[in-house]
Amino acid sequence: MNIKPLADRVLVEPAEAETKTASGIIIPDTAKEKPLQGRVLAVGQGTKDEEMVLKAGDNVLYGKYAGNEVEIDEKKLLIMRQSDVLAVIG
Repeated sequence: MNIKPLADRVLVEPAEAETKTASGIIIPDTAKEKPLQGRVLAVGQGTKDEEMVLKAGDNVLYGKYAGNEVEIDEKKLLIMRQSDVLAVIG
């Protein structure tokens, strides 16, 4: 896969949704919540007004409805603007 986001966009691989609770109850696919964190796979060059502060490999938190979902090599990924990312996880 060779994808290069444009401008201030980033390509994010969402973390897997949990399939079990702490007590061992299995959560069906229809009840799983969309994960709100993931790993940055690629970043654009930024714009003249906004410098890219994210880099590939960063673990990030993002908003519930952030980005556009795309499927590449049978993997569901998100393309979003850098401003949709809420925080970098240390």
